[in-house]
Amino acid sequence: MKIKVIIADDNSFIREGLKIILSTYEEFTVLDTVSDGKEAVDYCLAHEVDLALLDVRMPNMNGVEATKLIAEQTSTKPIILTTFDDDEYILDAIKNGAKGYLLKNNDPEQIRDAMKSVFHGNSILQDVIFEKIKSNLSPVNNGAETKIDLTQFTERERDILSLIAKGYSNKAISKELFISEGTVANYITSILGKTGLEHRTQIAIYYLTGKID
Repeated sequence: MKIKVIIADDNSFIREGLKIILSTYEEFTVLDTVSDGKEAVDYCLAHEVDLALLDVRMPNMNGVEATKLIAEQTSTKPIILTTFDDDEYILDAIKNGAKGYLLKNNDPEQIRDAMKSVFHGNSILQDVIFEKIKSNLSPVNNGAETKIDLTQFTERERDILSLIAKGYSNKAISKELFISEGTVANYITSILGKTGLEHRTQIAIYYLTGKID
């Protein structure tokens, strides 16, 4: 089964280039390309789309606003694909339900792998973007310390919260804590249930900022 994708970017060169690149991979079918966020939302409402690749800065409706509507009103998973110039939108995009936040200067294979990971239920936030989030926080939180109330979490869940906030993958957490990746995933599911969050990126931001929304 191919992963059905749309691309939203107001730069025709970029969106058509992405279409050509993604069409070379057997995993994807590029259903269409659109030039703004509103067109992306309308397309996802009218068609069955698995992933929406969204630029941030677009006319009529930007990618962050489109992400919110797509996440709320469709089953499509939004992925922001943008430049470092748009880093001020990172937190808003994630709050709005973005399942990935990637830079356009990635190798095509990295973008492909990230898209596949999102399709299979994961959330992707590049290390450089995660570091940028942490660098914009107060010094006390840069060390992955937290001011949130941890009393609702077990000791093991607190360990995992801290490691997620430091950017550890499930595999890295399993090695650090000497538990299986499946057990890590179960703990993360428990943390999501207790916090009302949807994915690990939101967990990290919650831990670092103390804010859920």
